[in-house]
Amino acid sequence: MDLFVDAARLEGTMLAGVRLVAFFVVAPPFSYKAFPGVVKVILGLGLAIGVAPKVTAGYEQLDTAAFLVALVTQLLVGLVLGFMVYLVFAAVQSAGALVDLFGGFTLAQAYDPQSQVNGAQFTRLFQMASLALLFASGGYQLIIGGLVRSFDGVPLVDGRFPIDGVAPMLVAAFGQMFLAALQIAGPLVVVLFLADVGLGLLTRVAPALNAFQMGFPIKIGLTVLFAGALFMALPSVVSSLTGDAVQAITGRG
Repeated sequence: MDLFVDAARLEGTMLAGVRLVAFFVVAPPFSYKAFPGVVKVILGLGLAIGVAPKVTAGYEQLDTAAFLVALVTQLLVGLVLGFMVYLVFAAVQSAGALVDLFGGFTLAQAYDPQSQVNGAQFTRLFQMASLALLFASGGYQLIIGGLVRSFDGVPLVDGRFPIDGVAPMLVAAFGQMFLAALQIAGPLVVVLFLADVGLGLLTRVAPALNAFQMGFPIKIGLTVLFAGALFMALPSVVSSLTGDAVQAITGRG
């Protein structure tokens, strides 16, 4: 019995695996430190084997130099796509940072080595909640599906990476991140800003009250009171961000 190995298909599967593993290392929710690196590698290689019949169709074996170039290209493609997804979901973390800033929680910020987030309570809480919602709602499946469809836009057979289009995509992703952060935390930030304005007016009317000392417990109470409304809206926000992440990966809606 002879064992036949298609070298071209094996090589294409390896290149696809490099793109997928690089994506899982950077993109949430797979970049979470609770996932061991071995799990990410196995997940990437297993998915590469699953999509190999599609992505390696028409692939021809390369020489050593061309294979190394293709290897670096697929690594860059995976990292760029993963970073695009990271920017999309960084809006939730940025919204939590805005709430901490205007609510007076920034003095208690700390670094979370699991999620690699440096922030105060609401920054880390929003980040953990968004990761949990991604798995609970099945949003991670949409992200993986978009990653598989990325081989249609940047196929293995072509071997080229449209590097001239990366900068506009990153600029647009940064702008979308800041816009989404303001949309998420905007109502609560406005309430806290109006509380500061009210305390300032009270200080002008009655300086002896020293209203700014009262401002810390008032703003903390308002933040805790209205933060529940943000959490009620967080599932729809994560669902919308998942759609944006899939669109960023595939280049279409």
